[in-house]
Amino acid sequence: MAKTKRTLTLKTLTKGNVWELAENDVIRLWQAGLKDPEFRENEAHYRNIITTAFELDKVMTGVPGVVKKFKDRGFKIGQSWIDETRKYKLGVKKRPIVRVSDLTYQNIRHITAAKLLEVIDRNFGGGWESLSQSIKDIILTNFFISTTTLPKERLKKAGGMYEKMVKDHYAVLEIEKGAWVEAIFAKAKPVIEKGEMPEEPEPKPMDDTEEELVPENDYTDTEEDDEYDDERLTEESYRTTIETSEEDLSLADQVADEYDVDDE
Repeated sequence: MAKTKRTLTLKTLTKGNVWELAENDVIRLWQAGLKDPEFRENEAHYRNIITTAFELDKVMTGVPGVVKKFKDRGFKIGQSWIDETRKYKLGVKKRPIVRVSDLTYQNIRHITAAKLLEVIDRNFGGGWESLSQSIKDIILTNFFISTTTLPKERLKKAGGMYEKMVKDHYAVLEIEKGAWVEAIFAKAKPVIEKGEMPEEPEPKPMDDTEEELVPENDYTDTEEDDEYDDERLTEESYRTTIETSEEDLSLADQVADEYDVDDE
């Protein structure tokens, strides 16, 4: 059943759903709110919620060049702020999500997997393990995350993890580390309405030609070992992980079952 999109008003805005809006939406809601006789006494509350996701500013209209300066900074300009003199306009600009420190429990549900990986890539190229646990916890509330670190030549081997994850609609970020590459896979978790449980996917049969995922620290191909002796990283550099939060262990188990990842 298709979900009916909610119609938000100033009175129904929260610090979570405000991220669903664009600048023009905020301007529209603000102008509609001006007609409410209770607007003045609630203005500070509305502003506090909106500024979670947007910059709000009073733009003076009586000073030449001020409106243009705000527009040059990326602000959308609305009509009047609530002021009888009508000398102000409303300036609105959505807060960008550029760095991992910009991620919050409120906005993580309103970005795509591709956007998430773009943000992680800006974190000095350090990869998944370079993130703080607090940032990982935020990410894992809305995304399935898996990682693997392999020699470049093995990363996209036919039938391997990379191919399977991409076919399962995971976005992927590749971070080069010398002759090796860390691949971070991300996929948004399904949206679950209150009182609704996710459907369990039918188990996918393993094809006889498919290669099982290599368990952690079990890289035993001796011929390739000799080839990479001079570029061998630490034992934890060769790994495959599936990250999830505690509340989603059951969903993570489904992902593990699908790719035959051993728990040992």
